[in-house]
Amino acid sequence: MVNLPPDSTQLTGSVVRELAAECGFDLAGVAAAGPAPDFGRYRAWVDAGMAGEMRYLTDHRADLRADPAELLPGLQSVISVGMLYSGPEPCSVDMTEPERAWVSRYAWGDDYHDLMRGRLKKLAHKLCEIRECEWRACVDTAPLLERSLARQAGLGWIGKNTCLIREGVGSWFFLGELLTTAVLQPDLPPPDRCGTCTRCIDACPTAALTPYQLDARLCISYFTIELRGMIPENLREGMGANIFGCDICQDVCPWNRKAVQTREAAFAPRDFAPDLEKLGAISEAEFQGMFRSSPVTRAKYAGFLRNVAVAMGNSGLDQFREPLRRMAEYPNAVVAEHARWALSRLSGLEQAL
Repeated sequence: MVNLPPDSTQLTGSVVRELAAECGFDLAGVAAAGPAPDFGRYRAWVDAGMAGEMRYLTDHRADLRADPAELLPGLQSVISVGMLYSGPEPCSVDMTEPERAWVSRYAWGDDYHDLMRGRLKKLAHKLCEIRECEWRACVDTAPLLERSLARQAGLGWIGKNTCLIREGVGSWFFLGELLTTAVLQPDLPPPDRCGTCTRCIDACPTAALTPYQLDARLCISYFTIELRGMIPENLREGMGANIFGCDICQDVCPWNRKAVQTREAAFAPRDFAPDLEKLGAISEAEFQGMFRSSPVTRAKYAGFLRNVAVAMGNSGLDQFREPLRRMAEYPNAVVAEHARWALSRLSGLEQAL
């Protein structure tokens, strides 16, 4: 039972966290309304072209991220929430089966957007029973600097790999926000505990990371999810078996050695480390059916096949020659070109032995 303060006082963070827990969130905190303290850094990142072709980060909505009050007039507080999604399965850096593909851990189960949005609405209704207020629920798609808000709300610090990290929990959690006109007692941001560690930077196979900055144009997650055309040829080898997203910079982070695991059944893997040969042979209808209600559909069918072809080429396995020959005849020029590259890579690896 939530112990409520008098109407004239701020709701404390402990009350908000209790309400959030009742709605199924693992983490919660409060940030006061105000201009985003990291906006200058974000604007410089965009102006440097590091967002690549992600126009939703660079178009007219970019400047909306300067202040969350742009999304809700009269904004007083931002409740930042988190849901854990890691399970007991091994990390990508521990995989030793080259015939299998790697899908980023966040996409193993159901898409988190709808699940979190529904729970944020439930949290809003609970809040409104205590304080009359306006609100807006946001999950990933709104023009907000989510990690900056989460840091201000005390959920963690932004690490050198640009992920939000929470001491004792790790970094495997989704973020969402409830903007509200209710006056809530803000939490404090935690200190940065990355110290001198550079394991994430050292482990990135495409050199996409420098301390606290990610160049999306070099990032495996960007190639496999956001990019619609040709993946730069000089970076394909570094993609390894990754066909949707990449977990390497989180896999090697010491704070994830004992990451807290999710209890949410919706995030359990549908098909852990799926077979590459099977994936390369699926039709578009089978792709849609296999990944229905999954984040993987964001890559689109042709982009998915392109990624599978690259992973086959990186495997070093002769068994993928025939599937790649078929893919090299695919009517989509991007898929066909990547399949031809993969065939030449297999030949090159064979000659090097």
